[in-house]
Amino acid sequence: MPHSTSTFPRSSILLLGSNSIQSLVPATLISQAESLLESHRIEDAVDLADQQRKKLESSITVNEDELEELRYVYQRIGFQCFAETLFEDAGKNLFNGELDPRLLVSYYPELRGSLFTAEDSMDVFAGVAEKMPSEPSVDDIIRNYSPHLDTRSAPPTAELRKILGTAAQEMLEVFLRKCRTRRKVDEQSGSANKWEITYSVVDTVLVKLYAQFEKTRDLYALLQESNNVVVAEVESVLQKNGQYNALCMLYKQRGEDEKLLESWAKVVDGDWLDEDIKDPIADMISLLNERKNRSLTQKWGLWLTKRDPDRGLKLLMSRDTGKRREKAEDDFALLEQIKQTSPAAVIQFLEYLVLQKRSTSKDVHMQYAATCVDQLLTFAAQDAVSKLWRAKASSYSSTRSESTIPFIQYFASTTPDSEHKRVRLKTVLFLQGSSLYDASTILPQLQQHEKLLKLEIAIVQGKLKQHRLALSHLVNDLHDTVSAEAYCTLGGEVVPNRIASSIIDNTEGMQTWKGTSLFPLSTPKKVDDALRKELLNILLEVYMDGSEPQPERAAQLLNAQAVNLDAVDVISMIPPTWSLKLMSSFLTRSFRRTLHQRHEAQIVKPLVAGQNLEVKDRTWLILRDEGMVVEEALDEDGDDQDGTEKGVLDEKTVLQMDSDSQSTAAVEILPSEPPGNGLPSGKLSTAAEYEADLEGFDLR
Repeated sequence: MPHSTSTFPRSSILLLGSNSIQSLVPATLISQAESLLESHRIEDAVDLADQQRKKLESSITVNEDELEELRYVYQRIGFQCFAETLFEDAGKNLFNGELDPRLLVSYYPELRGSLFTAEDSMDVFAGVAEKMPSEPSVDDIIRNYSPHLDTRSAPPTAELRKILGTAAQEMLEVFLRKCRTRRKVDEQSGSANKWEITYSVVDTVLVKLYAQFEKTRDLYALLQESNNVVVAEVESVLQKNGQYNALCMLYKQRGEDEKLLESWAKVVDGDWLDEDIKDPIADMISLLNERKNRSLTQKWGLWLTKRDPDRGLKLLMSRDTGKRREKAEDDFALLEQIKQTSPAAVIQFLEYLVLQKRSTSKDVHMQYAATCVDQLLTFAAQDAVSKLWRAKASSYSSTRSESTIPFIQYFASTTPDSEHKRVRLKTVLFLQGSSLYDASTILPQLQQHEKLLKLEIAIVQGKLKQHRLALSHLVNDLHDTVSAEAYCTLGGEVVPNRIASSIIDNTEGMQTWKGTSLFPLSTPKKVDDALRKELLNILLEVYMDGSEPQPERAAQLLNAQAVNLDAVDVISMIPPTWSLKLMSSFLTRSFRRTLHQRHEAQIVKPLVAGQNLEVKDRTWLILRDEGMVVEEALDEDGDDQDGTEKGVLDEKTVLQMDSDSQSTAAVEILPSEPPGNGLPSGKLSTAAEYEADLEGFDLR
């Protein structure tokens, strides 16, 4: 603990005694101040200190000892005022004396918290320490200042105590605010700052005071600047005084994302109210998207899905925007959590997995199909919806002779926008576009409303290869011959990709279906010709044998698909009562095509034969030079001449005859010139054989 020191004053007067020498010296600043304070002349002591400060400020060079004296005097005056509850004057003098803020804060235990303890030490002038109030807190100073007043129970004196307590806190606030200002000046000047150790105490206590006095603007200004607030110290104070936005600001600055999200969640749930937090959900989403922490995103995405399914699901879906993708088992686990959290959001997440993530999992497709069908059946059970759907089917049937569009397109274009409309369209498109769900499980569910859901049933029956039933529903129940003929052309699909894309483009709320793998326009499906012919025959039978025979439609089908229909099969199916005039166009074209094919074959055959002769002519010389391949004959037991059992010889000998060669092996005798009109042959042929080969061909 340093002692007060000063430069010893010089004296020009000495008194010489018999046993001593005495000097007459002027009084020092400290001695004068001490004398004034002992006489309780506080104002005079303050004037004395201010005069000395002005003198030092006007000096070119300042003696550090003189500065120490001035600090000592100011601190003595400050603590004298503090002890007498003159808090405003105390704060001014203590700041001028450059008192360590921690020493003043130590008298406010409710504000000090655990910022420092009794074991911590700091430098104080010995003379100041002796005169400091002995009470442990400012409340005790106020209570003991006038021991004759009952400040505990008497209402007037209790009010006085409250006023003094408020004045003491206001003094501390002003003192700490000046400390922050002094800090900024030191930082701008770039000088070494001896007060750095006190930064956390100053900022933390200031935050507590601002929160208690509800000085929200000052609080925000402090937090928006560089600060050293100890978050653990101010959490309870900010919560107690409803300064939740300030607390969120601190959490965000310190990177405490979990606590920040929990705070926003309490605001969303209504546990905390703060008008300065405008949209906590948007803040949560922004933070999670910024941090890209998958575990946090999943945890709070599930929490948000329960309260705001749309934004919650978007947050969960954002996990897969990076390079790392979730595995199928992770998707299933998340799906189960969504089912427990928000059943209403399940279908949206399944739709995301199927359409955007393009999952090829049969389980995902089956769950989505079952969910769509459940929604569809729920709407079908409603009287208003069922009446509307029946009316649409009836109006389409009444105009079937004029209709050139399929029923699903008619339904989409004429039905007012509504949730049940979108559910039905999505169900139809998914049942048609996906091949990964179990159609045999879905079909019995749809048949619960068989009269109302003919289109959906026909689609599923097509998946199960029940072609006759599917075509019968389309033709006889829906009167949708356009879809029936498309069904045959596409090999069992009721809704073509082109129609599906048109519906998606023109229906509000189905933009996410555009460009999905369910309806690829760039890769049309290849249909086997045999299957197409089979389906056309079935459709023709439906036209002819249905509850309402449609000879005109059958005739149109015959004329449009004559290439894929056999005249013999068609004639056997035509009822005897039908007019031949309906079939005349088909039969005429079929006979003409058959005759054309026969004549075409008669032309192609000689052309091919001529080309074969031309090839033989070009290759005759090559064959003559190469000779022939000769295999040695096997003996009766199947053994070769060496006694080795072989089915055929491993070696083949080709011998070229000349005047000097002799051999006992079988040889090929080549003609000396091309046989018969110079036409080559790949074998030894006689003239009669050539004549037989050329018979029936005009080679002119």
